[in-house]
Amino acid sequence: MSFRREAHVPKGGPDGGDGGRGGDVILEADKTLSSLVDYRFKHHFKAQRGTHGKGSKMNGADGEDLILKVPLGTVVREYDVETKEAGIQIADLTEHGERVIVAKGGHGGLGNTHFVTPTRRAPAFAELGEPAEERWIELEMKLMADAALVGMPSAGKSSIIAKMSAARPKIADYPFTTLVPNLGMVRSDDYSFVVADVPGLIEGAAAGKGLGHEFLRHIERTALIIHVVDMTGSYEQRDPVEDYRIINNELALYAAELKDRPQIVVANKIDVAGTDENIRRLEEVVRQEAIEAAGGDEFADSVSEAKVFRVSALTGQGIPSLIAAVAQKVHELREAAESNEAAAKEYGQIWEHNRLERDRKFTVRDLGGGVFQVEGGAVERVVIQTDWDNDEAIIYMQGKLERMGVEKALAEAGAMTGDEIRILGRSFTFQNSQWDSDEPEVDVEWV
Repeated sequence: MSFRREAHVPKGGPDGGDGGRGGDVILEADKTLSSLVDYRFKHHFKAQRGTHGKGSKMNGADGEDLILKVPLGTVVREYDVETKEAGIQIADLTEHGERVIVAKGGHGGLGNTHFVTPTRRAPAFAELGEPAEERWIELEMKLMADAALVGMPSAGKSSIIAKMSAARPKIADYPFTTLVPNLGMVRSDDYSFVVADVPGLIEGAAAGKGLGHEFLRHIERTALIIHVVDMTGSYEQRDPVEDYRIINNELALYAAELKDRPQIVVANKIDVAGTDENIRRLEEVVRQEAIEAAGGDEFADSVSEAKVFRVSALTGQGIPSLIAAVAQKVHELREAAESNEAAAKEYGQIWEHNRLERDRKFTVRDLGGGVFQVEGGAVERVVIQTDWDNDEAIIYMQGKLERMGVEKALAEAGAMTGDEIRILGRSFTFQNSQWDSDEPEVDVEWV
């Protein structure tokens, strides 16, 4: 709050400047990073605060934003520290340089020049700065791959990715040789794609069995699933067709959309004698599923994507044709996804819009005994920004709450003149101006 004071101007008007805006906390995707290790031990990050406004209509400087770098593929969610549960997804950062504001800096308080009216020529109050936004967020990194190799343990996924790309994962003849996903870059003529070797899944993976959740989450982002089936049944002599059904069931149980994700079925280890019958049975099942998905037997002639690729990861047989098919399918999926790219980039804006909508809403709770509690981000912010040592500021706050509909909501909730209204740590005496013609009054005391 300030008034112009200089020689020959005995009654200068208000000239208080506005406070500076606080800096935002921003997450930015960076392709040079490969992990979230920077946030393993440091959890608290704070942007710079704005500076105070001054007289002569001098506004305070804005605080600098704090930019936190995260790797591509980082999913950002709200996090509740009390329930230890993740909430609404804020963003999915998949492009280099993509940004999202996870905590906005508070707006600077308005100087007294903003409160001049025809009847209030010399406002002797200013607005306090808006409190900084504080929130917990959860960061989760998911692999960025075009296609993912899935299947039972020891189905030969690591051997296949080693044949398809320059990746050199650990390969051995026992289950769960692969404990972390591997990525490989594959080139086929004019196309290239990234394939992920996901550790083996078992029945019950969707419920977390065998570290299922740790592995399944990486499949969510891939556009194409390469389903590898061991035609020998492995050392356990499992039924390859049953293995195929189990893995598809686990994918559907984990995330419903994975059930309809494009899939290429690969029959591996065809170099082993006695696998012909298992291959024939698998091809029949895959074709029948494709017919059912197309609408029934009358569409059988139109089914063209029910092919099972016969390969041998040991000898390399069938690998070139598999690579070509995957490259073509990935290219088609990329083209189809381009139309949705704009919508995906607007996700952060949609989240911000929804956040503002939630912030504007408030609730009125009847605590009984003539006591009502008002809760809501925008309402509470008005109370926080009020200078409680200034009567003019308190009267201005009352009018602002009335314009926000708080008084009407209290009346509809049953509040009567004389009831106690609580907002944050303040207690007010309610006076319904709709029914009382006297001048509005506000009594304030600490709870």
